Amino acid sequence: MAAAWLTHLSGGRVEVRSAGSAPADTVNPAAVRAMAEAGIDLSAETPKVLTADAVRASDVVITMGCGDTCPVFPGRTYLDWQLDDPAGRGVDAVRPIRDEIERRVRGLLAELLPESAKSVQSADSAQSVQSADSPKSA
Repeated sequence: MAAAWLTHLSGGRVEVRSAGSAPADTVNPAAVRAMAEAGIDLSAETPKVLTADAVRASDVVITMGCGDTCPVFPGRTYLDWQLDDPAGRGVDAVRPIRDEIERRVRGLLAELLPESAKSVQSADSAQSVQSADSPKSA
């Protein structure tokens, strides 16, 4: 959900990667429904495995409970977002998680793309963000 919010809210000004340390076979259906309610379609997304190369290529790495399984490289900014895991929960329980992720993503974007730079963001200076979810997260 964090990667989807970043992609949606950044308007293409941030390169977003999403992966998990032990991803599920499919995206959590409740997360798909909750994000669809917010106008974001996750139905075609598939979970991906987190790789060291993806982390190495990122400027900011957001982790969500992957602990020691996430690779760490010098010169990267790491943010560990402690959130409830949406795995196995219904859409009613996922909505507050979705909303908290949106709040955090908006805050991150305010830091990455300050108002003065939002309208003039070149491809050369675009930020790269890796979202690394816990094994069960959507």
